[in-house]
Amino acid sequence: MKTQLSSLESTHYPVMLSEIIKFSSPEKGGIFVDCTFGGGNYSKAILKFPNTKVIGIDRDTSVISIAEKLKKKFKNRFDFYHLRFSQIDKVLNNRVDTIIFDLGLSSLQLNDLKRGFSFKSKDSLDMTMGLTDVSAQDAVNNLSEDKLKSIIKILGEEKEASKIAKNIVKSRTQKKITKVNELVKIIEKSKRKNFISKINPSTKTFQALRIFVNKEITELINGIIIASKMLKPGGKILIISFHSIEDKIVKYFFSNYSNNRSRPSRYFPEQEGKNYGLFENFSKKAIKPSKTEVIKNNPSRSAKLRCATRSVNKFFYPKILLSKFKKYLNLEATNV
Repeated sequence: MKTQLSSLESTHYPVMLSEIIKFSSPEKGGIFVDCTFGGGNYSKAILKFPNTKVIGIDRDTSVISIAEKLKKKFKNRFDFYHLRFSQIDKVLNNRVDTIIFDLGLSSLQLNDLKRGFSFKSKDSLDMTMGLTDVSAQDAVNNLSEDKLKSIIKILGEEKEASKIAKNIVKSRTQKKITKVNELVKIIEKSKRKNFISKINPSTKTFQALRIFVNKEITELINGIIIASKMLKPGGKILIISFHSIEDKIVKYFFSNYSNNRSRPSRYFPEQEGKNYGLFENFSKKAIKPSKTEVIKNNPSRSAKLRCATRSVNKFFYPKILLSKFKKYLNLEATNV
């Protein structure tokens, strides 16, 4: 008898699942951490191999029911924690074999119009992934024009950020912005018409607000640092990113803290210099989804998978990573 899938599970497609399985090698057994549990597809695929144990992490309360169902099936081999993935060291007692991050917005969150992630929504302007202090509504109604401009320009890489921020502030003086469609109209009026682009005019502004509200860059940087600390020598860290900021951070971390980095920066202190690589030799070429996968699941088209192997070298805190991406961290630390 087949297990009945919930509406949440059936609408979520795991990106590059076959590649994740290939690089994580669950047939060898071990302890795996699924840092963005979501619909649980990576966890389920790994648990098909008998000598594996999976620890699922997710900040989103909507996935807890999926995790509980999996826990009933694999009582001794699966555990779930409702946490941000920057907190994984709080639940790991030992170093692990593989840690997986599938970054960005999941189809579970996007398809639930009440959560305000989709341009199609007419519901509340929320965009919170869980364990979050502020919403997108708080941000657009309370931040200064300069701060909104910086968030939209830097986190969304939106060229017309200045006009969008100006019109948001102008609109909210007349009426508080509370609904997704209200913000969409403001953005559409602010942007020059581009008949060539296939991207929705609101895409970059929505990305910026979502990243800011959920402190996604701060979470990513802290999460991958802690993950590198919690991996066994020879353990794998697998990261799927969906936009250029995420990928830039992951690539910088892996390439500059690997044994084969070509030329360490003169800014690296002595303890972060030669023979102190956190990772073994790293390939800078990202893995992308196949054409077949993109046809089946169009949102996967922007995904990039990078994989690094933990070296035997002692862990040290990579301070340069934080200073390199300080502008993002400072922006996310803005009080609302």
